[in-house]
Amino acid sequence: MPRAGGLLLAVLASSPAYAAAPPKPARLGLCAACHGEAGMAQIPGAPNLAGQRLDYLREALRQYRDGRRNAPLMRAAIGPVSDADLDELARWYSAQTPQP
Repeated sequence: MPRAGGLLLAVLASSPAYAAAPPKPARLGLCAACHGEAGMAQIPGAPNLAGQRLDYLREALRQYRDGRRNAPLMRAAIGPVSDADLDELARWYSAQTPQP
């Protein structure tokens, strides 16, 4: 039975609900001005990012940075940020819980 208990703990630890929260990104400040630190929009027209799919957020941020999405405000806000920084931001926002 100890083996089954260990397996259960491994499964629970790997599930999103029990996974460790990602560290707060160093570049969160400018994003939080519009999207909120926890991913809930602070201004009208800004989308909520909390709980969005990680792969979607990661790709959207790359597209804004690279100019493939034509949004000058987002491109200016992101600036020349690295893939690692974009990944950190995407992980942060995807791990946040949407609020009603």
